[in-house]
Amino acid sequence: MQRFLFLFFLLPSLLLGQSPDQYFEKIRHQTVSLRAFFSQMPKGGDLHHHLAGSIYAEPILERAIKEDFWVNTRTYGVSPTPGIGPKWVKFSTLTKQNRLTETKINILKRWSIKDYDPSDHPSDKLFFESFDKFWPAVDGYIKESMIEIRDRAIKEKVNYIETQFLPVEVDIDIEDLRQQNGSLREIALQRDSKKCQQILEGMYNQLLERGAVEKVKTFNQNTVQKLHKEAEIDSKDFVMRYQNFVFRFLAPADAFKSTVLAFLSSELSPLVVGVNILAPEDGETSMKDYWLHMQMFKFCKEKFPAVKTSMHAGELTLGLVPPEELTWHIDEAVRVAGANRIGHGVDIPYEKDTYGLMRYMMKNNIAVEINLSSNEFILKVKEDAHPFLLYREMGVPTVIATDDAGVLRTNLTEQYVLLAKRYPSLSYSDIKHLVYNSITYSFIKEEDVRKQILTKMKMEFEKFEASLPR
Repeated sequence: MQRFLFLFFLLPSLLLGQSPDQYFEKIRHQTVSLRAFFSQMPKGGDLHHHLAGSIYAEPILERAIKEDFWVNTRTYGVSPTPGIGPKWVKFSTLTKQNRLTETKINILKRWSIKDYDPSDHPSDKLFFESFDKFWPAVDGYIKESMIEIRDRAIKEKVNYIETQFLPVEVDIDIEDLRQQNGSLREIALQRDSKKCQQILEGMYNQLLERGAVEKVKTFNQNTVQKLHKEAEIDSKDFVMRYQNFVFRFLAPADAFKSTVLAFLSSELSPLVVGVNILAPEDGETSMKDYWLHMQMFKFCKEKFPAVKTSMHAGELTLGLVPPEELTWHIDEAVRVAGANRIGHGVDIPYEKDTYGLMRYMMKNNIAVEINLSSNEFILKVKEDAHPFLLYREMGVPTVIATDDAGVLRTNLTEQYVLLAKRYPSLSYSDIKHLVYNSITYSFIKEEDVRKQILTKMKMEFEKFEASLPR
């Protein structure tokens, strides 16, 4: 009788098997099993994503070889035309000299972290310098790059990508506005926000008078909309939307022009869902003009309140910059520039009001894009030195992202593997919630598109969980 009762109570669990949470805990320390698990798991969206940095180096290189580009055999940058100096050689010449194979190996080491040797090149230097080296072979092939990213995302069970696409480049003469560069930098030293906003207002009106709106409409139609349509991006399986971006290394007048155009583009297009600012945050101009850049974003947010912004902020750590520079970047991006999301946010422990700032972010649903591989390679920050758990403890929303999957030789699946191995306090249910965050905190403008993605994700999760070993 007792044996019968034991089997009676055990039978439901035998039929149902272990739950997804139970199976996940069972494999948590088995890397191969985790990779199988997360490769099959729906992954929602990738919200911190650079178009150029997400293309793998191999197809870019093959294109450069096919087009018979010139390559600098010292820096391993490529160009359709020769640069200055004797180091520039055509790929066809390298083939004749039996040097092509060796050159290809070295190029992959400079265009990505493949076979990275820390004694050979500083990690942050290699990462940020790689873009200029391969960009000439990407420029003119944006559509092909978009298709590569789309196809890989679908195979990886990624439903949505919000990629940092292109700067808005239109022909507006601002030579006279550049005379304000000195005044703006002097005002920045005084931290005179009122005077800064007044100068920006005058510059903004000049940009409008010079046809900024019509020129941006043309850019949206002839670049964003045209490429999106030709690449056949959207489908029942996948959606891509775009962020315009501003380079941090530009002089003030050029940075402001770029910011205004980026906001205008997003205001006028359903495909352009936000604006970002990028380039190494510890760069000389980036640091010198950081306050100015936040004032520019503040100005544009007030002009275009519906435009969302996701801003690289706090991609810094102790030793990279003087300690006092770690205390205010995220705060300025959030409280002054009005960022809706933050990319990286690594220096949050050093901010002058760490807990108050995180409470503000929690209250205002300002999510942080967590880039584990990127932060480890560029900043040497990982595991318990990374603020991921601190953000969670304070209730700040987080999403998991790749940053530059091509340069970093990674994908979204691997980010979840790292997450599971490094943070054992996270359950499968927690991770599933992070996946849903990637759509909840996306900047998708069309609510029917957001609903379509969430409905598909729900079905995919049900199918995935039913497929797990019982």
